[in-house]
Amino acid sequence: MSLQAYQQAATRAESPRDLEYRLFAQVTRALMEAAKLPREDVGGRMDALDWNRRVWATLAADCSQPDNALPKPLRASLISLSIWVGKHTSLVIRNQEEFEPLIEINRMIMQGLAGDATSAAA
Repeated sequence: MSLQAYQQAATRAESPRDLEYRLFAQVTRALMEAAKLPREDVGGRMDALDWNRRVWATLAADCSQPDNALPKPLRASLISLSIWVGKHTSLVIRNQEEFEPLIEINRMIMQGLAGDATSAAA
């Protein structure tokens, strides 16, 4: 079996929760790398920031659907976090804030997705 076929099979076997965890790990890693870039590297920083904002916007849109199975208070909290992420991202783009709070929020989400995992290192 080729590596690509194995990866496809592994992806298909992932639970939605595992997939969400993996997505947050990838976008958080991108944010961590972008945070190391010079402020002048607008393109590199923007790619990660935009990706993170899109992940959160998609999560908020999903939480707003009436058929979403999450408890309503959790859905409301995730939508509120998404709004905060959008605002904070705009401040980071304007060099008025840092990446770290975005990274920390994502790590907290990863910890929740991991259940009783002791660490959500990206």
